[in-house]
Amino acid sequence: MADFRGFPPDALEFFVELEANNDRTWWLANKPRFDEVVREPMRSLLDELEPTYGPFHVFRMNRDVRFSKDKSPYKTAHAAMTETEGGSLHYLQISSSGMFVGGGIYHAAKDQLVRYREAVADDRTGRALQTVVSAVRKTGLDVSPGGDPPLVSAPRGFDKDHPRIELLRWKGCIALKELGAPAWLHTRRVTNEVGKVWTKAAPLVSWLDANVGPSEIAP
Repeated sequence: MADFRGFPPDALEFFVELEANNDRTWWLANKPRFDEVVREPMRSLLDELEPTYGPFHVFRMNRDVRFSKDKSPYKTAHAAMTETEGGSLHYLQISSSGMFVGGGIYHAAKDQLVRYREAVADDRTGRALQTVVSAVRKTGLDVSPGGDPPLVSAPRGFDKDHPRIELLRWKGCIALKELGAPAWLHTRRVTNEVGKVWTKAAPLVSWLDANVGPSEIAP
């Protein structure tokens, strides 16, 4: 794979057009273009990141529409992720709006959610998480409950007046940053900017690895 030199401007334009023409005919006509301006640069970027973060899983562009009202056949972002030994994820994607990067647990499995809430409820580990979340936010990253909306009330078995009730209602925990589409997106600097986000997210990832861990539920 060629050295990573950034995403060409046409990568963003590709997704703009895909959003307006999300059908098989357009996709097949533009598949060589996708390979050239999106897939191959992403693979080169991941090759540079893998020595530090481990092997990445690259998501397919085809959507699973079996249980969705939205029958658009293709995703409008190209994404990849890698998992730490402790079960947290490092995630990145490119879309019409530019680069998005995150680190943590986006969708907690049932057993992870149990361990997460136990750790949040514990005074020692729960207070440590509060400190971590505050510190990570001060670096300019957002920290959110991930892909699932929080509970509207306290989880079963927990006091609604618990001092960390907001964190207890979360079903995930992830630090994230919308990097957008600055001029450096088209240069090698992308590698460093992605790494900066994951370095800032590292305290949260470390807490999750130590207190939640990977799911033991079979896929």
